[in-house]
Amino acid sequence: MHLPDRLSVPRLSLDDPVTAITGINTAYGGKLERVGVRSVRDLLLYFPRKHQDFANVTPIAWVRPGMRTTVRARVYQIQRQRTARKHMQIARATVSDDSGQLNVVWFNQPYIANYLHAGDQIFLAGEVDLNGGLVMKNPEYEKVSSDPSHAARIVPIYPETRGLTSRWLRPKIRPLLWLADQLDEVLPGEILARRGFMPRAAAVKQVHFPESMEALERARDRFEFEEIFLNQLANQLAKRARKAHPAHAIAFDEQVARAFVAALPFKLTNAQRKAAWQVFQDMMKAEPMNRLLEGDVGSGKTVVAAMAMHHVAKAGFQSMLLAPTEILARQHAEVIESLLRPFGVVVGLLLGSTPTAARRSLLASVASGAVHVLLGTHALIEEDVKFKDLGFAVVDEQHRFGVHQRLSVRQSELWPHFLSMTATPIPRTLGLTLFGDLDISVLNEMPPGRLPVTTRLVPPDERTDAYNFIREQVHAGRQVFVICPLIQESDKLGVRSATQEVEKLQREVFPDLAPRIALLHGRMKTAEKEDVMARFQRGEVAILVSTSVVEVGIDIPNATVMMIEGADRFGLAQLHQFRGRIGRGPHESICLLLTDVDDPETMRRLTAVVTHRSGFDLAEIDLQNRGMGDLHGVQQHGNEFKMANLLDVALISDAQGEAVRLLDRDPTLAGEPALRRQLSAYRRVFALD
Repeated sequence: MHLPDRLSVPRLSLDDPVTAITGINTAYGGKLERVGVRSVRDLLLYFPRKHQDFANVTPIAWVRPGMRTTVRARVYQIQRQRTARKHMQIARATVSDDSGQLNVVWFNQPYIANYLHAGDQIFLAGEVDLNGGLVMKNPEYEKVSSDPSHAARIVPIYPETRGLTSRWLRPKIRPLLWLADQLDEVLPGEILARRGFMPRAAAVKQVHFPESMEALERARDRFEFEEIFLNQLANQLAKRARKAHPAHAIAFDEQVARAFVAALPFKLTNAQRKAAWQVFQDMMKAEPMNRLLEGDVGSGKTVVAAMAMHHVAKAGFQSMLLAPTEILARQHAEVIESLLRPFGVVVGLLLGSTPTAARRSLLASVASGAVHVLLGTHALIEEDVKFKDLGFAVVDEQHRFGVHQRLSVRQSELWPHFLSMTATPIPRTLGLTLFGDLDISVLNEMPPGRLPVTTRLVPPDERTDAYNFIREQVHAGRQVFVICPLIQESDKLGVRSATQEVEKLQREVFPDLAPRIALLHGRMKTAEKEDVMARFQRGEVAILVSTSVVEVGIDIPNATVMMIEGADRFGLAQLHQFRGRIGRGPHESICLLLTDVDDPETMRRLTAVVTHRSGFDLAEIDLQNRGMGDLHGVQQHGNEFKMANLLDVALISDAQGEAVRLLDRDPTLAGEPALRRQLSAYRRVFALD
């Protein structure tokens, strides 16, 4: 591969800001920063999302409609035009080679007519269409040179955003490729040799501007492994570090467990029994548990946590539960106190709104050990909250205890056992990667007697029928959620906003119910949100119009309708989360999916929600179809997996094996300083250190 001479570009280092690169001003620096590119190193590691093979140059006489190829031709004529109907500016050209002639058109790119001129020798790369003759629409274009970037080669297509196009990025990245030789090699030499991987510097060059499809495949193989290997190494280090901390070993007492189960007004599912036993087994060890309990809304996670809290209290230790909102904390307190009160277990509730005198009294009882279980919001991890002997800590609706949360609740040399609970279903391969530092318990059964929620896809011409059904439900005393993907109107997206919808419902659709229609969204102050949800819980609000803020919400047994506007804007697992807000009482419930988009892919995705009742099934479908970045709850990790296929269980297993072998041989990675540096940054992102 020909690379620009390093003397032909300004002297740069990997740590220089991206604005030090010729052609990148502060405005573009800001655009790059929004996609995580701040330094020269970041830009060098901003990998293409795919490539188009335009390496073969085809004579014009050989091209056919539907063919994607490169042609080398001379510009015969080129001019700017404005279309009559849409007043769109276009550049239109006729090009030819020795074998024939081809028409070319670029929409909304009239400036091309100023760049290309009659007589220019150019490469054109794109798809050939038949429209009154052979034509290329919006092809890549480039004046002929010995080493093109946009055509006549395998062309990189980068993740694009507003103002950042692949065409703009290619000439910025290509002159930097010589700096790849300065990148640290993070894979140990033995792994490179054993697996025959391409060195990191060579792989960076080939992944941006590959010499061949074979070289590209080898480069991708290397980076796929590197990403999973770093993940598995971080997971193993986190697990080993956790095991080095001491914790209370809480003995299992069969009589205590049997007494709790016998007192329940319902029968535990087999999944709940299994999860509880896994928790008990973890807590018997003198090292802190780090377990994730995942299950659909209503699958009984709180009961499993309460069962463990009962056990901890009878062993002489205290428990805490951290909830994301005050209303959810109150709901947990009500349920857990009803389960534990008969056994003499004292439950306390600490909120940001707790009056000073009551707070002071409660904290004194916690410090003395008189309160066995303390529930609340982030007020629980404030400095003045002191436990006598904390043995068990639970966080609700988070995937893991963050490092700062763990340090905040640790109040002695002995660490508590940690349990995270989430209603977001996690596909199995993500359990091995993103959450590989955790042990996972799955509640994949619903308690007996819970009515299934019916889900329907509502076409635009049946919207009035949906409104009539909602009116019937409200008149019958039921309550309704209406979910919108945006807070305010967006002409560009063409989807309904929550503010737009609440006004329409109050003025046009249900004017007689206007006082009982309320709005909820994430930009409201906490007190306002809490007030709206409390009114909904009391039944004062009949129709709650909301953004996605309700997916982590309270139990409203009287809510029987979930109407989701712009359903195509949400991931499948997120739609399932919304659906889980209803069907929690004795009444039949229905989830209505509305969209104005009718393309086959959208219909296929939404039909999957109609036909699949399992959130785990839908999460797997989302991962297969749209990738990890669309899985609700894990989007923040998307940048760590640019290449890796998280459905590749064999790759994950291989990388895990290499990570274990390396740490068994070199537990502190003393012999791998570059790998240590890379892991340090990785673990900060994942809150694993």
